[in-house]
This record gives sequence, structure tokens and C-alpha cells, in this order.
Amino acid sequence: MTSLVRHVTIDCADADALAAFWAQVLDVEVTAEDGVGDPEVVSPGAALLFIQVPEEKVVKNRVHLDLQPQDRTRDEEIERLLGLGATLVDDRRNPDGTGWATLADPEGNEFCVERNAAERAATS
Repeated sequence: MTSLVRHVTIDCADADALAAFWAQVLDVEVTAEDGVGDPEVVSPGAALLFIQVPEEKVVKNRVHLDLQPQDRTRDEEIERLLGLGATLVDDRRNPDGTGWATLADPEGNEFCVERNAAERAATS
């Protein structure tokens, strides 16, 4: 093996707050060695690294995460994430049950929520 992806790094204004949001989204813990105020926070279960930077986000993400719910439907997951503080950016859900929704985390980083495996199989 030549290389592996160790982290997907997300620049942010508040590493603690954004790591806490994503820890709830993915039901993972933030690593114990990262303390409050640390400018680098790791969410190990998802290999996400949050780096505090001075500049604000100003354009659409060039890379984003696609989430596939495992124990609930796409729509149930969207509602859960909105309750955690995400916002709906673009709703691409179709009347036949296909499609996805693009949400943004509390700092505006976009991510998509797709159908779960059973929902995908039902419309294949």
C-alpha cells in the first residue's frame, strides 16, 4: 500500500463546536486528548479532522460527505439532523422516493443525505 486517507479535514471557526455537531451526527466520540479550545479536533470513528482557521467559508464545498442512514429512513435522518442544527440547502427528493437532500452543518459545510439500503432496493 502506498498511501491511505487518514482524515478528511474540515476548516472551521470553532473546532470544538463543529466536532461536537459531527460527533452527534455520526454517533462517535471526540478523542480524549483533544481539550476545549484545541485548534485541531479529531472525530476518530469517521476520520474527520476539524482545524480552526481565521477565514470564513465563502464558497460551495469542492468535497463533501454523503451520508447513508443505517437504522432509519432518509427522511427521518434529515429531520434528526435538522434538529441537531443542520440547515436544508437543496432538496432533491422526488415524489417516487428517489433523490437526496443537501444540508449544511452549523458552519455552512454542505453534505448530502441519501436513501438507506432498503429504500434504494425498493426503487431499483
